[in-house]
Amino acid sequence: MTALAPMRPAYGEALVDLGRARADVVALSADVSNSDFSWLFAEAFPERFLDVGIAEQALVDVAAGLAYSGYVPFANTFAFLFTTRALEMIRTHCCYGGAAVKLMGAYAGVSDSFDGPTHHAVTDVAIMRALPGMTVVVPADPVAVTKLLPQVAAWPGPVYLRLNRNEVPVLFDETYAPEIGQALTHRPGADVTLVGTGLMLSRCIEAAEVLAGEGIDARVVEVHTIKPLDEAVIRAAAAETGALVTAEEHSVVGGLGGAVVEALAETCPVPVARVGIRDTFATSGPYPELLEHLGLTAGAVAAAARRVVERKNG
Repeated sequence: MTALAPMRPAYGEALVDLGRARADVVALSADVSNSDFSWLFAEAFPERFLDVGIAEQALVDVAAGLAYSGYVPFANTFAFLFTTRALEMIRTHCCYGGAAVKLMGAYAGVSDSFDGPTHHAVTDVAIMRALPGMTVVVPADPVAVTKLLPQVAAWPGPVYLRLNRNEVPVLFDETYAPEIGQALTHRPGADVTLVGTGLMLSRCIEAAEVLAGEGIDARVVEVHTIKPLDEAVIRAAAAETGALVTAEEHSVVGGLGGAVVEALAETCPVPVARVGIRDTFATSGPYPELLEHLGLTAGAVAAAARRVVERKNG
């Protein structure tokens, strides 16, 4: 069984390591440092940490000011608050102004499960992806957080990075070498491609094992960068396997599935099924049960793969 580990401590520790490596890195919080573990940075570098209180618009604006002053600010709050309360500031002061603010969206997807639909972030990728100049990164496990964070700091312009609240499967070791903007093929396959992001990459890997037992050879591709999307890898997978399934802890509207379908529509249309949240609000409850209720499972990915393979062969 795959080991589970939380993302939040890995993020806090990686942020401290980044602070040690770069004196221009600063961190800000909207009174959630205990939740997302950015308190570790505050403890290590109190002179480079600022808590603006429960004021998400101010969080983004202060971070933008610091970015314009030559710093690399990591702004921390819950994912749903970035894309609701602070959206205007992100659009105008970060994207339009070109401020290299790094937006760390904690408790993304439905991982803040008990707080219900007001606190779930199931449209954040779609919203951020639509903003000109925004880069969107979704790590799959704690190792990925550690590997991607220095790249986020070095990346030009604003970046939105999604963080899960709960324990997630640990998929990688120190040999994992992601690069922003480049998809990774974790398993070869000729019959169908399973394209996963974040938590759902683990479901794709599990589904591929199930499908292998049925004689279906599934390729598994990780898209940790939703924008800019690695269209070359997606199009090659479509051309070589003839069918795709996308899987994300997000609405099927406008997220990874939408990005992949847009990329394929003009150049390599093939059967595609999107596994995600079906344009609905989620209920409250324990995280594993909520994922099951929403169909965010390896079984759902495998079922979608069977459907697209049938369509391809029909």
